[in-house]
Amino acid sequence: MHIQFALAGLHRVRRGAEVAFESVAEQLAGHPGDQVSMIGSGEPRADRSYRFEHVSVIGRETFEKWPSMPLFRNEMMYEEFTFAARLLVSGASRNADVTVTCGYPYTNWALRARGSVKGRPLHVFVTQNGDWPAVERKREYRFFSCDGLICTNPRYWNRNRERWNAVLIPNGIDPARFHPGPSNRAALGLPAGGPIVLMVAAADANKRVIEGLKAVAELGDVNFVVAGDGPLRDQLDALGNELMPGRYVRKTFPQHQMGDLYRSANILLHPTIGESFGNIYVEAMASGLPVAAHDEDLTRWIFDGRAELADANSQSELVAAMTRALGKPAASRTEAAAYASERFAWPTIAKQYRAFFAELLSQRS
Repeated sequence: MHIQFALAGLHRVRRGAEVAFESVAEQLAGHPGDQVSMIGSGEPRADRSYRFEHVSVIGRETFEKWPSMPLFRNEMMYEEFTFAARLLVSGASRNADVTVTCGYPYTNWALRARGSVKGRPLHVFVTQNGDWPAVERKREYRFFSCDGLICTNPRYWNRNRERWNAVLIPNGIDPARFHPGPSNRAALGLPAGGPIVLMVAAADANKRVIEGLKAVAELGDVNFVVAGDGPLRDQLDALGNELMPGRYVRKTFPQHQMGDLYRSANILLHPTIGESFGNIYVEAMASGLPVAAHDEDLTRWIFDGRAELADANSQSELVAAMTRALGKPAASRTEAAAYASERFAWPTIAKQYRAFFAELLSQRS
C-alpha cells in the first residue's frame, strides 16, 4: 500500500505530532512492498527511508498578533491554512491508498478533496491534537469526516467508537534515544547544582506553564527549567526571574538532545489538563525520569501507577506530587523505564497503524 502523511510542521518543527508521524512513517517505510511519503514544510533528510515532499508554509509565529475570527481563531489555524492551500495546488503526490493527518480543518479538507469520491484515497485522522473535530457538531466541525479515526487515548476512543471506525493506538518512543543514563548538565547549559524540575512544553496557556512555575517556586531550593517557546515567553520569563532568581531557565533544545535533557533532570512536571497523549510522558518515563502530572484517565492509562498524579488545578497538590516524585527510589525508576520501552516502542506502534490501514482497505474492497 502507499501511505501518505501530511502535516504543516513535518521536518520543520519537532512537536509531539510531528515526532509521532515521522517516527511511525520511518518504521512503516521498512515494510516490504509498501510506499510511504510525507508532505510537510521542512526539507528532505538523508537519514529517512520514506519519500518527503516539501510544501511551503507561513509559520504560526507570524500570526501571533493577528485578529481572531471564525475559521481563524488562533495562529495555528492561520498557519495550517497557508499549508493546506499550497498543498491543494502543489501537485504533491496524489496516488496514495491512505492519507493521514491530525490537522483540522484545512489539511483534512485538502486531503479529502483529492479526486472523485470513488477514487479518493482512504483518509485517516489521528487525534494527536485532540478529538474535537470528530466530536463537535458546530461551526467548521460539522464538516469533519474520515474513513478511520486513530484515537491516542481511551477517552477519545470511548466517545468516538460508535460514530467512527475508530481504533485505540498510543504514541511511542525510540528506546535507543530515551533510556536511563548519566546526567550531562554542562553540555546542555543547565545549572550544575541542585535538583532540576523540568517542563517540556510550549509557553502557552494550554500547557499551564505559569501554573507550573508558581508551584515549583514553593519547593524551595530547586531549579526550574522550561524547554519550549511560545506566546507567553515574556510573561513567563519575567515571573520566573521574579519568583526564582538565578534558578529559572527557559530555552529550546534540538531533538537529539532531548534524551540527555531528561537524564539531566530530577523530575518532569506536566500540569497540562486534557492532553491528547503527551509524548513527553513516555519519553521521560523511558529515560528513568519520575513524572508529576495531572490525575486523569490518560495519565492513569499511560503510567499504570508509575507516576505521581495530582489535581493540577490545586497548587498544593502539585507541590506534594513533585515532592513525592523527587523522593522516588532508583529501583522504581529502572522498572518504569523498562515498562515504557517495552510497551511504547515505535516498531510496536507502527505495526498497529499498518494493521488498521490494511483493515480499512480490505473493507473498501
